[in-house]
Amino acid sequence: MSYLQFDKTLMTNLEATLPKEVLRTNRSGAYHCSTIVDCNTRKYHGLLVIPIPELDDENHVMLSSLDETVIQHGAEFNLGLHKYQGNNFSPKGHKYIREYECDKLPTTLYRVGGVILKKEKLFVHHENRILIRYTLVDAHSATKIRLRPFLAFRSVRQYTHENAQASREYTVVDNGIKTCMYHGYPDLYMQLNKKNEFHFEPDWYRGMEYPKEQERGYDFNEDLYVPGYFEFDIKKGETVVFSAGISEAHTRRLKRIFEEEEAERTPRDNFHHCLVNAAHQFLNKQGDNYYILAGYPWFKCRARDMFIALPGLTLANQEITKYEQVMETARKALEDFMNDRPTTLKIYEMQHPDVLLWAVWCMQQYAKMVSRSKCREKYGDLLEEIIEFIRTGKHENLFVHENGLVYADGKDKAITWMNSTANGRPVVPRTGYIVEFNALWYNALRFVADLLMEGGDKSVEEYNDLAKKCGESFVNTFLNEYGYLLDYVDGNMMDWSVRPNMIFTCAFDYSPLDAKQRKGVVDIVTKELLTPKGLRSLSPKSGGYNPNYVGPQLQRDYAYHQGTAWPWLEGFYFEAYFKIHKMSSLNFIQRQLISYEDEMTSHCIGSIPELFDGNPPFRGRGAVSFALNVAEILRSLYMLSKYNL
Repeated sequence: MSYLQFDKTLMTNLEATLPKEVLRTNRSGAYHCSTIVDCNTRKYHGLLVIPIPELDDENHVMLSSLDETVIQHGAEFNLGLHKYQGNNFSPKGHKYIREYECDKLPTTLYRVGGVILKKEKLFVHHENRILIRYTLVDAHSATKIRLRPFLAFRSVRQYTHENAQASREYTVVDNGIKTCMYHGYPDLYMQLNKKNEFHFEPDWYRGMEYPKEQERGYDFNEDLYVPGYFEFDIKKGETVVFSAGISEAHTRRLKRIFEEEEAERTPRDNFHHCLVNAAHQFLNKQGDNYYILAGYPWFKCRARDMFIALPGLTLANQEITKYEQVMETARKALEDFMNDRPTTLKIYEMQHPDVLLWAVWCMQQYAKMVSRSKCREKYGDLLEEIIEFIRTGKHENLFVHENGLVYADGKDKAITWMNSTANGRPVVPRTGYIVEFNALWYNALRFVADLLMEGGDKSVEEYNDLAKKCGESFVNTFLNEYGYLLDYVDGNMMDWSVRPNMIFTCAFDYSPLDAKQRKGVVDIVTKELLTPKGLRSLSPKSGGYNPNYVGPQLQRDYAYHQGTAWPWLEGFYFEAYFKIHKMSSLNFIQRQLISYEDEMTSHCIGSIPELFDGNPPFRGRGAVSFALNVAEILRSLYMLSKYNL
């Protein structure tokens, strides 16, 4: 049995299947995302969703879905499924699903009387093309297949509705057609590797609903355009491949392309392989540049997320070349930023004050997981440039004070990873001396000093002097009489909230806290913040605790960092726990990691969602697949494997 497999009993139960989503990407920004019964429940869902740089910086849904109909003896059995107004589902094709599994490829097995039809979906790597392979496993009489495409041609942030401006024109191409609904969009080519008939029957399917958008307090209905349908005969044992892309396919090669691409896929046959497969989906190659997308389906490449996630997504899987490729692009962006040069690179939020510090941490992981000498050789000059940029006051919002601590202004604009805003103001206005900024700064000074001095550079001894001053001030500023760390301090303002940001101080290789102080912090985090799905963003004992990420946008913004649980934070918690408890921590950490295995068959199958409610039953929320979470669980498994040697 496949690791990710669902039988007929579950597949015919929409209450159980509609929350389960599946994601496939081409590693260049395009994706396919829907539910496992192929009923779109979000405006972000679609069979072919691609970036169109000529239009804007958003993804666009080209082909929303493709309905299959099995025809025997003139009787039609429609395998599609859509939600319409009034909670009506039609045409209820899910009742024909016998099983669904997602080992190498998302595979659906339908049974209609004596007909057994297998459908497999695959995205061609680094090409805006999805392939669907249909295999007639069994049939007792002549069988036809009809494919009806539902077109959207719109941004993922918008909806399409019936209108007179949409073009109905199409052109016949090899074994298919090409069409384009609106000026500025590329042509959509829909072709098969077998001769077929295209029947032009243009129509709008009106009033489709997306319940996930309704839950989030947004508009949730649209109309989709269907230009007609493709129809072809299929024999028992025969395989037919459908292609949808923005360039014409060589139809005779479609079957071979499908097989070659399938051979490259990582089987998702266990927990670890699922995470590795999910990690690959965040890689985004654009020309000669390599990025890490922060999550699907709506996040772009965010600088902080990229630097935190990169080691877990690559080095933890021994994929050193991928790390170096992304870092090469990141290096260009960092140098553009530090030299105040305009950049064409699509890495966002580089100006946030902790980004450079996380970049140092990211390269520190390369030194730990690959080689210190190689890190010094490849990144030594960049590391020194970052420290000097901060130390000499060149950053517009990160200032080194006389006490050695770094100060940042976050009163009016969210500047940390806790970045939710409401009515234009930060929900959590963290400002002044921020605890993880200073933990990062201390760690960066010590690491860069040690690394460069190992290579014979004695001039960086002053970094250690500054780190010593920073460390003493850190303890005096943040450590309170209850044994945990204040979240931020700004003059007479001290935030006593118990938040997870203190855990970084205990996790980093260089910490201003002694062993007893680190244990005290970890104990508080364990008691008040640890859940089976990560660390809470706020303790239930602190004021403003709001653990459920539900409701319309404003309600969710107020809950985003006020008690919700974040799996990626637990990676740093594990690292801190390892440092304190050594080998005796292994069983505890293994038990904690097991709780994430349930997520492989929930939410987005084979991946980890953005966040969880902070109270039981700890439901997954937000983006369906989140790079930081996948990365830090993979890095935790890597650390666990090293301790188990």
